[in-house]
Amino acid sequence: MPYPDRSTALDHVVVLMFENRSFDNLLGRLYQPGEVATFEGVTGRVLTNPVPDWAAAAGGSDLAYGVAAGMNTPSPDPGEEYQHVNTQLFGIIDPAANLDVLADKMTAPYNAPPDPLQPPPMTGFVADYISAFAAELGRRPSYDEFAQIMTGYAPEQLPVTAALARGFATFDHWFCEVPSQTFANRSFVHAASSSGFVNNLSPTGSFPVHNTAETIFERLDGAGLTWKVYCDPPSHLSLTGIIHARRLWPHFATRFVTTDVFLQDAANGTLPTYSFIEPNLLYGHNDMHPGFDALFPDAPIDPPSSLLGGEALLARIYNAVRGSASEHGSNAWNTLLLITFDEHGGTYDHVPPPLVPPPVPGAPPGQLGFGFDRSGLRVPAIAISPWIPERTVVTSQYRHTSVIATLRRRWGLGDPLTARDTVAADLAPLLSLEQPRDPADWPQVVARPVPPYSGVIPAPDAAVGGLCRYALHACVAFAAHRGKPSQQLSSDENLSRAAALALLDDLAGDAFVGLRGD
Repeated sequence: MPYPDRSTALDHVVVLMFENRSFDNLLGRLYQPGEVATFEGVTGRVLTNPVPDWAAAAGGSDLAYGVAAGMNTPSPDPGEEYQHVNTQLFGIIDPAANLDVLADKMTAPYNAPPDPLQPPPMTGFVADYISAFAAELGRRPSYDEFAQIMTGYAPEQLPVTAALARGFATFDHWFCEVPSQTFANRSFVHAASSSGFVNNLSPTGSFPVHNTAETIFERLDGAGLTWKVYCDPPSHLSLTGIIHARRLWPHFATRFVTTDVFLQDAANGTLPTYSFIEPNLLYGHNDMHPGFDALFPDAPIDPPSSLLGGEALLARIYNAVRGSASEHGSNAWNTLLLITFDEHGGTYDHVPPPLVPPPVPGAPPGQLGFGFDRSGLRVPAIAISPWIPERTVVTSQYRHTSVIATLRRRWGLGDPLTARDTVAADLAPLLSLEQPRDPADWPQVVARPVPPYSGVIPAPDAAVGGLCRYALHACVAFAAHRGKPSQQLSSDENLSRAAALALLDDLAGDAFVGLRGD
């Protein structure tokens, strides 16, 4: 192999994006005070959230931040929509009728304060979790049930994540882009915009039909550079594809493949210029997302621990990059691996998110009146490269659109997509070593055993409801946009699981052919 040259250190960029964890939740205890020069974690700090007076248990007291008791907390899943995040940030439920109701039933001002640009006190995580719990399960939680929102993980609980964060660079000020949920934040990763949409599927056709923002994938295509989206089985749909369907539809059959192909590409030295990896988001999901089952009572998809499953996936991807030794293609020396999370998912973080420029300055407010002038919260982010010193803590501000900024500047891909990636920091300066670290000396990682998924998939005639039905509406909306005849669904229709799977296969099976697994 030719001697490694730092000028090629960003020839290949791989991003593995997990789901719904804040920085404090996963990495807040990575270092003890004094271990490194500076680290904005939870150790050595007294962090609390008030229990609201209206809570039946311990109302009016303060709940201190602690260590998660198990590998599947918080459960049930916290609120993650814009309305819930407002409460988490500002400690406000306004109007009062927004208490104990689902986000799509909430009304303006959607729990935002009169001046939403004020620094948020980060005091509403407990209040919002109690309210979301009641809305999802129809009852208020006990003290022990709501106390889990004020807990996070220790390094020994997540040994792969901790070893890589310590062994390379961790960012203690990496922010997601929107104070809301998955679709908007994942859209910003590749488009620096979500076309004004804030929540996932409201309206159901919002992202697949109406998100028309230009993507970095198209810039790569225009420069003759390569990209792929790799999805971990058994996922048979790609969130990236659905979110950017209007732009990426022509590539569904050829650029969306499984993580098995990633392992082959890494071993063969044939990784594309840009690789984006999605975990399994379906039955037995390994996306590190908190449990879904309260929201999907008709479809038990939760594994014993999506965190342990995610650790195993992370170890596989890391070891594939570390072991890549092609002389003329992609290899460990010329590949940057970035691990991050799409959003905080309602889990606690103590650092107020900053103000940010809207993607299009002067544009009217988007969905729910949001001006896209407030950042999302901190999320974990780890950068892995032989050119990065171990135990690096990056204290300056980075964000999801740093991926776009890095690719754009590395390959001369033109002007910024929006005002958001204009201000995003480039990752290139982090690759600072004069002599690279031999991959043989990189951290050895071993994931903890992953208990098998043992959920009972519902009977074919069981009704599909809740968000499952909304996801089907999104697929139907995009199919209709493409002129593909499909079954029309009414909002109150009882669709069986078998019919839903048949409809999905009809709508998407001929699109994401690389994810079929057959």
